[in-house]
Amino acid sequence: MKMNYGVFGTSNMERSIKFYDALFEGTELRQVLSNERMTFWQCDDFAFAIAYPINEKPATNGNGTMIGFCVGSSQDVKNFHKKALDLGGTCEGEPNQRGPYFSAYVRDLDKNKLCFSDAGS
Repeated sequence: MKMNYGVFGTSNMERSIKFYDALFEGTELRQVLSNERMTFWQCDDFAFAIAYPINEKPATNGNGTMIGFCVGSSQDVKNFHKKALDLGGTCEGEPNQRGPYFSAYVRDLDKNKLCFSDAGS
């Protein structure tokens, strides 16, 4: 079994689309669908989406909730971390070796937590 998609809530679709389009630029994730409630980015074996909550209540970030992206090398981790910060994200953990992975943590514009990691040792 493997995870095949992840979804974060947003309170501002336009702002989130700009953030994730720019963040995913140059990767295999491509925006494949956008409607009034959700926007999807997809590659061969994974999809990521942002959405207005179906219950029409405000989007909130979960305490302890995070989506991790294996981005390649430790230098790629540093690059994605910097790019996310340049796009308005906030740092939740500088790039560093953590156990078998070199990883870094950020929050997006809606305070959802992302992890960028290398392939591990």
